[in-house]
Amino acid sequence: MKFNVGGLDRMLRIALGLVLIVLAAMGIIGWWGWLGVIPLATGLLRFCPLYSLAGLNTCPLDARKK
Repeated sequence: MKFNVGGLDRMLRIALGLVLIVLAAMGIIGWWGWLGVIPLATGLLRFCPLYSLAGLNTCPLDARKK
């Protein structure tokens, strides 16, 4: 699997995912907060299927080949 999420994009996805999950677990926001699992997973795996479909890539050139 080639990486297509890198750097700042990755950190923002992980942070947003964690915030949404914590807020949902605390009951501050509704069930939709559990959708934070999606940006968290794409940030941790460094791969976004939607980026592949759209032809986007935020990963540095040297990390794309791993």
